Amino acid sequence: MKSTRSERDSMGEMQVPADALYGAQTARAIQNFRISGIPMPRGFIAALGLLKATCAEANVDLGAMEPKVGHAIGDASLQVARGAFDVHFPIDVFQTGSGTSSNMNANEVIAHLAAAAAGRAVHPNDDVNMGQSSNDVIPSAIHVAACLACHENLLPALRSLKAAIDRRARELARVPKTGRTHLMDAMPLTLGQELGAWAAQIAACIERINSGLQRLCELPIGGTAVGTGVNAHPEFAAHVVSHLSRTTGFTFKSAANKFAHMASQDAAVEMSGQLRVLACALTKIANDLRWMNSGPLAGLGEIELPALQPGSSIMPGKVNPVIPESVAMVCAQVIGNDLTITVAGQSGNFQLNVMLPVIALNLLQSIEILSNASSALADQAIAGFTVNRQRIAENLARNPVLITALNSLIGYEQGAAIVKQAYREKRAVIDVAREVTGLAEAVLQHALDPMRLTGADDADVDSKVP
Repeated sequence: MKSTRSERDSMGEMQVPADALYGAQTARAIQNFRISGIPMPRGFIAALGLLKATCAEANVDLGAMEPKVGHAIGDASLQVARGAFDVHFPIDVFQTGSGTSSNMNANEVIAHLAAAAAGRAVHPNDDVNMGQSSNDVIPSAIHVAACLACHENLLPALRSLKAAIDRRARELARVPKTGRTHLMDAMPLTLGQELGAWAAQIAACIERINSGLQRLCELPIGGTAVGTGVNAHPEFAAHVVSHLSRTTGFTFKSAANKFAHMASQDAAVEMSGQLRVLACALTKIANDLRWMNSGPLAGLGEIELPALQPGSSIMPGKVNPVIPESVAMVCAQVIGNDLTITVAGQSGNFQLNVMLPVIALNLLQSIEILSNASSALADQAIAGFTVNRQRIAENLARNPVLITALNSLIGYEQGAAIVKQAYREKRAVIDVAREVTGLAEAVLQHALDPMRLTGADDADVDSKVP
């Protein structure tokens, strides 16, 4: 049996592990919420620590807290933010919908840590939680954590991914290939154009995420219990976001309407939707890579992805497109997370959303795994694939759909007849056209030149960088 100590809260005494930094309210939550064994995410705990530190600074600024106590709380909070005491944050994510248990967990740990430096007992509610409520702290922590994760991890990863795609698109700007619609042969384009479309998708996703951050950076801190700001100094919120912005290097704002940001999680739902769009874009890119890499003999075989690991426990020499497969699974998870966040976002009853912890879990997981998947796709798939130029050229030469370029000269009906004959006889379309159209060789060669049909030139293929 582990040794314990007695701690008291407003409901009475609780036995707490002797070496735990938390107190009675955290112990009650641990006892009550034996659900998943999944604690609150690291990024959320970091954001909670940053908020507690900046709230203490604000209270000192405003003369509401003794500087010695405020600085002790601030130092302890920053240690929490850095992850020094994560083991003391064990509460299950499936807890009270307001996240009060996690807020009190932070208050108790920080109070315990700050007491020695403060030179007196530090109270979890009266001191660490001064000017705050779980109802404004937890929504603010979700916003802070998501903003920082996007700013520090996801957006840099996406910019690197786009740069990697643009780099390969420039290299392959003069490689014509068979286009495909409905997975069937279509008019030609260049590999550079094909990759340029991926880059444009990622650029648009970057723009969407940046747009969502404009609303996610607004914090309801200072609204306290229901949005009115009871027990908080009128200037408290402004001081908190000022300190927080200076500490993190990311610009946070005090929400103009704190009622809205506490009663709803619309900004988090919006950002989740932008992440869902990114997941759709990455799935498309991953699937294109898988199809282009398929084979090597019985598939398209247009490219060869880097060989990273054996692909089968029974088939020797088999190599699979493991990075695109991993990315596709990440995207499936993110789309599922978005549904959870959407349902949770609907759960605002009057003045408070009551599914905050599960929003934090799913939103932060989506950002994290999309960041990592984007980096893997860039570094382990796109940067290193090789192109089978001979296979691409052979397929393009046999593509009867090139006859489309002669529509204005011979008409659709004759073009269709030529295509069918070329398919039936397994011949190049130019050979059949030469026999049946009477067009001059120079005209045919010019009209059916695949590179000309792509419309590509030597212009820079980079898509706009937002």
